[in-house]
Amino acid sequence: MDFITVGQVRDEGVARVVLVALRAHGFHPLEPRNGGLPGVPNLFGAEGVGIEVPEDEAADATLLLEELLKDMDRPGT
Repeated sequence: MDFITVGQVRDEGVARVVLVALRAHGFHPLEPRNGGLPGVPNLFGAEGVGIEVPEDEAADATLLLEELLKDMDRPGT
């Protein structure tokens, strides 16, 4: 099964919430990978946590991810 990165999230806490929301909606995202050392996230890149889903879920997961990030960026949330 091929996985596609549908977005990058800089905040690890936001990435966790997004992953839970994607699973709750029936998607199958991969767990984020650390840089290879325990407790050292994003050792090899500053672009954030990649959100990866199976290729056949990518289009719908992208739409949901965009809406989730918009909602989470609103004041008061």
